[in-house]
Parts: sequence; structure tokens; C-alpha cells
Amino acid sequence: MPMDKESDFLSVKVAGLLPYLRRYARALTGSQSSGDNYAAATLEALLVDRSVFDQGLSDKVALFRAFHLIWSSAGAPVEGGEDIGIAKRAQRHLEKLTANTREALLLHTVEEFSVEEIAEIMQTDIDEVKELVSIARREMEDSVKGSVLVIEDEAIIAMDLQGIVADMGHAITGVARTASGAVSLAEKERPDLILSDIQLADGSSGIDAVNEILKGARETPVIFITAFPERLLTGERPEPAFVITKPYSEEQVRSAVSQAMFFASTETLEA
Repeated sequence: MPMDKESDFLSVKVAGLLPYLRRYARALTGSQSSGDNYAAATLEALLVDRSVFDQGLSDKVALFRAFHLIWSSAGAPVEGGEDIGIAKRAQRHLEKLTANTREALLLHTVEEFSVEEIAEIMQTDIDEVKELVSIARREMEDSVKGSVLVIEDEAIIAMDLQGIVADMGHAITGVARTASGAVSLAEKERPDLILSDIQLADGSSGIDAVNEILKGARETPVIFITAFPERLLTGERPEPAFVITKPYSEEQVRSAVSQAMFFASTETLEA
């Protein structure tokens, strides 16, 4: 197939799925630039060989399988990018994990693939996927405990998030309904993790709150919870490593919190 037709094919098959691949790639690498490099390498490989789309798989599964072929061939490296301290710490953490567990956990809980689909993506069997996910949950939740600041203006959601985080063994430094309230709480007690909505009660922005907090605590990992994840995954500005889509599940929150506590780099976001 001529190159221009290959490009047209990819634009149709991949365009709507690319934000999710980029989200996954960044969560794996801990860096927006590194994640995007792997996503770009996947697209370049598909321009040469698109046969993965001819194997009876859904387009999303096929795209993620193509990514995993690139990821596995590179040895699943960790590239901390902007901060070598984060990269070194991340590498030390990752060396302790059972191989392929983080990938399986992210695919299952954040990207919401079924175990059957993950088996196709990782080219393994269903029982192996179940075991990898189980091991990942145990290893990550046992690895790091810390304090969490919740920025959420809906009382019921805030209470739910507090319950999930506390049940995991983490402490809650406070719950803020506004950007100014969040900054004030963070000044009183620096959290080890920030769990934030984007649109807050007084019309202020969770992104603004996070940016202000990160000025004095840049390495603090952040998880954003939003009904519109695509607004944070445009590729046009620095993006969060961890984004959970509303309505969320408890499993998604537990997975993201464990991942972020375990391994995350953060960058100042633009509102």
C-alpha cells in the first residue's frame, strides 16, 4: 500500500485512540516526552507494517499490541526525562517488581481492557494475565504508604475517595473544595500525593491549585479525576501522568494511587 494511503489508514484507525495510548505510555515511563516517543515509534512501525489490524482484533487492542511489540523489544525501560533523581528512584522501584505486572495492571484498571484483551495485547494467556494483575496489586500497595491531599468539591465523591485511600493505608492531609483551600492545606502539611478534580466549587481550577502547590513541591505525584480526560491529553502542553475518567471505579482509584505513590514524575500544567 502506498505511503499516503497507509497514512490515511492510520488516521482513520488510530486518531480517536491515540490519547489513550499516550496516557498509557506516559504512565509506564513516568514522562510525557518518553511516553510520546514510544507512541510515535508505534505509529512509525504501523506505517511499515499494519498487519496487526488484520488479525481479527478490535482497533484499540490492535494498537496497544503494536505498542507492546515496541515496548517489549526496548526492554521496557524507564526514562525519567526531566529529573534524574526521579528516574533513579523509579528504576530502583521497578527492579523489585515482577516482570510485566505494571503493564497488566494499567491495561486492566486504567485502560479498562478485559483479561482476554490483555492476553491478546501482551501475547500471553488469560491465567497469566490474572496472576500478573494480582501480583501487581499486592506489590504496589505494599511498597509505599503516604499522605494524600484530596481536591474535590462534590462531598459524596470526596468522602468516597477518602474511604478508598484510607482503606489502602494512606493518611488524608485534608479535603479542599477550592483552589485556594487546596493551596492552604498543602502549605500546612505537604502531601505525598495529590488527588484532584479539575472544576471546583467556586469556579476555580484544580489545575491552578496543583500548579501552585508544585512550585514548592515539584516531585509530588498528582492524579487528576475528570469527566473529560481528552482535555488533558491533547499533546499541546505538559500533561499529568495519571488521569482517571469519571465515573470511576474503586479499582481504578486504587491502581492509580498505587502507581503514583510507587512511580510518578510531575510537571507543571497549564490551565
